[in-house]
Amino acid sequence: MKKVLTSNAIKLIAIIAMTIDHIAWAVFPGYSTSVVAIFLHVIGRITCPIMCYFIAEGFYYTKNVNKYTLRLFIFAIISHFAYVFSSTSFIDAKSFIPFYYGNILNQTSVMWSLAWGLVMLRLSNSQKLKPLVKILLILLICLISFPSDWSCIASLCVLAFGSNRGKIKNQIFWMVFYVAIYSIVYFFTLDKLYGVLQMAVILSIPIIMAYNGKRGKSDKINKFMKWFFYVYYPLHLLIIGLFIHL
Repeated sequence: MKKVLTSNAIKLIAIIAMTIDHIAWAVFPGYSTSVVAIFLHVIGRITCPIMCYFIAEGFYYTKNVNKYTLRLFIFAIISHFAYVFSSTSFIDAKSFIPFYYGNILNQTSVMWSLAWGLVMLRLSNSQKLKPLVKILLILLICLISFPSDWSCIASLCVLAFGSNRGKIKNQIFWMVFYVAIYSIVYFFTLDKLYGVLQMAVILSIPIIMAYNGKRGKSDKINKFMKWFFYVYYPLHLLIIGLFIHL
């Protein structure tokens, strides 16, 4: 496959797919069986693997991994409020408090899981920790990230992409493996149709494989795109939330 897509181009694809998916949740709340809703959600499955992939790539390209980690967690906290507000389960200000109304799943955005995925990758690459300690800490992170959108699966996918960097077949295998687990759990505990639908993440594979390792031709555009997603994610959720609740 030709490597024709820059990271900027792939991120734009992910942003468009994500927006379509989130609009579908707003227009077709719940597990709608509408053909249109299903089609839009299938498109939306493209996004998460791409996000996981570039979080892992960022680990290797960043000049300061501590600042990168801090930025992701700040981003996750800001996105939490926009995510909750945009959900159809939003009731009042108390909804922003995780678990307040007794729910366990989807208590915060996927950004929480992605940020912890970066921590997983850092632990995995640490030369100071023993293997057993790494495993225990990764299991702990799975527990911490479990209540978020995409659960701990997004964290594990970041780890899969980062720890198998340069081995695309391994990266894809582990990503699909983790999402398959998510899909099976979804199938038996939440909704059968939407459980199967999660496997549409395979649509992201040719996009990721077309990545040419470059950000883009223009430094100005590269800098803009670096911050665009940070702003766009909570902003578009806020707009969707206003549409739903006002």
